[in-house]
Amino acid sequence: MNIMSLPHLPRPDQQAVDRVTALLAGAAPLGVAYSGGVDSSVLLALAARSLGTDRVLALLGVSPSLAAAERGAAHEVAAGIGVRVVEVRTYEGDRPEYRRNGPDRCFHCKDELFSRIDDEVVTRYGLAAVAYGENADDARRPDRPGARAARAHAVLRPLADAGLGKEAVRRIARALDLPCADKPAAPCLASRIPHFEEVVPERLQQVEAAEAALVRLGFADLRVRHHGEVARIELPEADLPRALAVRTQIQDAVRAAGFRYATLDLGGLQSGAFTLRFLETPA
Repeated sequence: MNIMSLPHLPRPDQQAVDRVTALLAGAAPLGVAYSGGVDSSVLLALAARSLGTDRVLALLGVSPSLAAAERGAAHEVAAGIGVRVVEVRTYEGDRPEYRRNGPDRCFHCKDELFSRIDDEVVTRYGLAAVAYGENADDARRPDRPGARAARAHAVLRPLADAGLGKEAVRRIARALDLPCADKPAAPCLASRIPHFEEVVPERLQQVEAAEAALVRLGFADLRVRHHGEVARIELPEADLPRALAVRTQIQDAVRAAGFRYATLDLGGLQSGAFTLRFLETPA
């Protein structure tokens, strides 16, 4: 049997997996820019199966914008795959363009990561290539300036180039039995701060503390948006009634994180909430 053959996977998904394998041919040793999310974890697992676990490195960017819980979970997933994690310390917070927090913030963050990888990791570990986990759906979105940084650094994007969208990636993650297969998306903490409000460690820490407290209250998928003294909480619509039932605990948790007020956004969970409105073209 083909080592990349995954049981119970729909034929179109298996064909896409085969395309990923072909795209990675000759790319070892490979570094995968890795976060522990489902996209980069699937890419890491497919690369490990195709190239060998000893020919792949998981490159985890570490900075104040990465929540401690996400950092720990990323190590656990990589350990299950059998791939070594190399932490890459990044300093996007030293870049005025990043702190300014315009709609292109993700470009400066990813440019910092890929620059550090180019300068500190590629030669040290003899990498032939670096890849990251952009999927085909995200490749079509206008609010992904980080993709521009990836192109500038010649970073491979095998999932997107193989035509794998979000749902297909999750199906493959389940076939691979990855623990993050159904994990909600977890963008960096800086994405919770409105554009043109400065990104500083204190705000990131407030968001991280508030979100961690809400997770302990049983909410798995959420965002705490930072609006000065106000924490605007986004939850899936199905979780809104339960949030009202525990509103006192939510208010206490948010205040303990340093906010004065807690608000519940009736619009529910909104991906790209801050960036998309800057990119929309008036009719």
